[in-house]
Amino acid sequence: MPRTDFNQLLEAGVHFGHLKRKWNPKMAPYIFMEKNGIHIIDLHKTVVKVDEAAAALKQIAKSGRRILFVATIDKMTADGTYDNFSKREKLQISRQRAKLEKNLGSIADLTRLPAALFVVDVQKEQNAVKEAKRLSIPVFAMVDTCCDPTDIDYVIPANDDATKSIAAIIEAMTQAIAEGLTERKLEKDKEAETATAEGREKESKPRIRKSVKVAGSEEFEAEQPVAEVKAEAVAEEVKVEAAAL
Repeated sequence: MPRTDFNQLLEAGVHFGHLKRKWNPKMAPYIFMEKNGIHIIDLHKTVVKVDEAAAALKQIAKSGRRILFVATIDKMTADGTYDNFSKREKLQISRQRAKLEKNLGSIADLTRLPAALFVVDVQKEQNAVKEAKRLSIPVFAMVDTCCDPTDIDYVIPANDDATKSIAAIIEAMTQAIAEGLTERKLEKDKEAETATAEGREKESKPRIRKSVKVAGSEEFEAEQPVAEVKAEAVAEEVKVEAAAL
């Protein structure tokens, strides 16, 4: 089942691109049409690209590696953009930021290079994209019609200016990451339970003491599981029968 659908993206305004005169020809495969001088993004392709990106991010999160989000929420607060939003939009952004912080932490918490980079505005954050490519870090990004998708590994054609559009895409990504983290935890818990059960089973197996004589040394007592002793006894019987033949 797709993580988003055409109507959800349409309602969020994900389809609105930039003015036709500002377009980047490399985004042509993702443009559906031009209307009133503005390019309209093909949302059917956006749905597919969202699923591809979300699946990849889920696996990265499941593996325990970190994902760094660039220019999503903090920048809006710093430059005053946040103050222009309605109460509902502010609430949406606050929730998204809280979810990102909870699931992923921030760049301040990174002790090693991230396994992936997610960028909202590839034009404004071109330095981050270049650095990621230099370090061979895969880049996931919302790419508007005026941007160059060449250096983006996972292109999500979308309006990177509207709050609702950004929130819709980020929601799909964070949900996928949360699922990956949950699956990782379940696997870890299952492994721990299995290890504990095996340990208990090993401890609960009946054992007997057996005298063992080692050449050149004194006889000593050693413990062996009952199953091993029975196996040795059967082996001895087979040897005796073979010798009798």
